[in-house]
Amino acid sequence: MSAAEKAALRKQALAARGQGGDQSEIDRHLMQVLAPFEGQVLSGYVAMRGEADPGAAMAAHRGPLCLPVVTGKAVPLVFREWDGGALVPGPFGTSHPAETAAVLTPHVLIVPLAGFDRHGNRIGYGGGYYDRTLQLLRGMGPVAAIGLAFGVQELPEIPAEPFDQPLDLIVTDREIIRF
Repeated sequence: MSAAEKAALRKQALAARGQGGDQSEIDRHLMQVLAPFEGQVLSGYVAMRGEADPGAAMAAHRGPLCLPVVTGKAVPLVFREWDGGALVPGPFGTSHPAETAAVLTPHVLIVPLAGFDRHGNRIGYGGGYYDRTLQLLRGMGPVAAIGLAFGVQELPEIPAEPFDQPLDLIVTDREIIRF
């Protein structure tokens, strides 16, 4: 898929995301999916620009929490422990724990996305951070990658490229999609 085609899919999905969805159903579905992972290190994210918000489910998780940190261009993410406290601004409008927070290795990741399809493929924001990170983590052992989005962000098909890392589940306000 060309960069222009991928950009067009991203634009379409982000425009649909603007319609939003039922955040209470996102919370309910995500808590249901996370229940079997009690005690495991969970990475989430701080929602921005209209993203589905994993905050309530993260707060309910019984286990260590961490947030991703972008440390450079075209490198895997680093995950810093987060206790729900203050964050510092990061690149691309992100927020993350301070450099003094411990680095953790997540076993479960809630992955933000622009769009998804029914085959576990996702369109991100174009940096490839989660693809690089999931490849690295999966090389170290089992990892669950849970995409989080509003149902309106579904695309008919996202052509997968060799470096793309598929999701294990997708949680939306409409349903839980398992692969």
